[in-house]
Amino acid sequence: MPMLIDARSSFRAAACAVNLAIALLLNACGGGNGPAPNFGVGGQLPSAASLAEKCQAPRSAGTIDPETGKPYGDVAGSVADEKAWLRAWTDETYLWYGDVRALDAAVLVPTRYATPIDYFAVLKSPLKTSSGAPKDRFHFTEDTAVWQGLANDGASIGYGAQFAILASSPPRKTLVVYTQADSPASRAGVARGSELLSADGVDAINADSAADITTLNAAVFPQQIGRHSFTFLDPDGAHSRTVTLLAQSITEASVLQSGTLPAPQQDVGYIVFNHHFATAESELVKAIGTLQSAHVSDLVLDMRYNGGGLLDIASELAYMIAGPAQTGGKFFSVIQFNDRNPFPGAVTQTPFYDQARDFSVARGTPLPHLDLKRVYVLSEPGTCSASEAVINGLRGVDVDVVQIGGVTCGKPYGFFPQDNCSTTYFSIQMHLVNAKGFGDYADGIAPTCPAADDLSHALGDPNESLLADALTYRATGSCAVGGKVAQTQPALSLIRSPMREIGYLR
Repeated sequence: MPMLIDARSSFRAAACAVNLAIALLLNACGGGNGPAPNFGVGGQLPSAASLAEKCQAPRSAGTIDPETGKPYGDVAGSVADEKAWLRAWTDETYLWYGDVRALDAAVLVPTRYATPIDYFAVLKSPLKTSSGAPKDRFHFTEDTAVWQGLANDGASIGYGAQFAILASSPPRKTLVVYTQADSPASRAGVARGSELLSADGVDAINADSAADITTLNAAVFPQQIGRHSFTFLDPDGAHSRTVTLLAQSITEASVLQSGTLPAPQQDVGYIVFNHHFATAESELVKAIGTLQSAHVSDLVLDMRYNGGGLLDIASELAYMIAGPAQTGGKFFSVIQFNDRNPFPGAVTQTPFYDQARDFSVARGTPLPHLDLKRVYVLSEPGTCSASEAVINGLRGVDVDVVQIGGVTCGKPYGFFPQDNCSTTYFSIQMHLVNAKGFGDYADGIAPTCPAADDLSHALGDPNESLLADALTYRATGSCAVGGKVAQTQPALSLIRSPMREIGYLR
């Protein structure tokens, strides 16, 4: 039986096989080594800048970096050069670089590791949080081209369905929690609450051979365009459907759903916000502008599946909720780096942005705002990073955030994604605190009212558990007794890459 790997471990999506019970998250395999760089634990390291872009396989001359509009600076180098850069870059910029320096000297010997990615995997803190969880659960890499496609327009290969695990070992239970509109999944009638029974003829519930797991991974986590066969049990539990879905490039909507609730709650706005991608800027401006025109008195912000993204977008959203009177002259977040001043030109105090930042709306465009003193946020363990920053940032200026659902993922940290030799590295470089100096939620932000996700109802249905409990609190000022769904239900574990559980600045 293949070893289960945590869904937030360092990974390389196209490398090897991994058990469906968690996700397709693996380190790359293979690679060679050149001469070992001449530095050791706590010794004087070369500067990262002097080692950058010395690549075993340089990109072709003239290849343009879409982030800068300029060619990459790759030159011929070796695997050893890439590892040396990683060690120096980690020592300079990693938030907990001292934890790395304190590792056993043998761990830091680069020749022990076949590839730079293998080496990067150990260049992180080995410590635990107060709950016993790893201090750094967010250390990962991605192919630079794949990362840029996702960050800029939310595009990735798939079917437009978000899968989640309710039971991670045989008999497994794998569910669809939402589908994108006009996607292969939604056009085939695959709906929220559908259970995966099989993929390409392999039993998704009980399969345990390496060959079967490989087949399941190839179908559920496609890496290239192609057709795959699936059997789903419909949400009613009485009917199944076998469908063939075409894996294709899917541009996910950041705002999955928005509008006002049906009467008698027609003065309540509801937004399902799933990603802080660059495209989210225009989608949120449209959604909040519509609710502003509708003169809503309350907002339910559904971020139960929001893994994060651009912290600038989080700041814009928080401003659009609270408005200028509550946010004027105040900071959305304060960024704390390590004591080595690794980013001397970086702005460490992020305001509540009241104008668009040119991600997908022209820079300087005034943002709409609702001027709310209270907001209802729906959360689950999939609520991570930049979405947690929205909660914490609003609380920092005394907006009453009533949180309904589950404990969030616990990531008051962020990165500056760093490309080197066609790989983008994500290493924790900043700790985020709000205007009151609070950012101590490494074990997650606990809900005001606990409630379990309810896949028997559509998102936006006033009878859906989390939304119903938010409406109960709105009406009574108290949590629903026992919640609408029993808390004995296990929490869902979303099957998604670490790229969707990040907070970063650009």
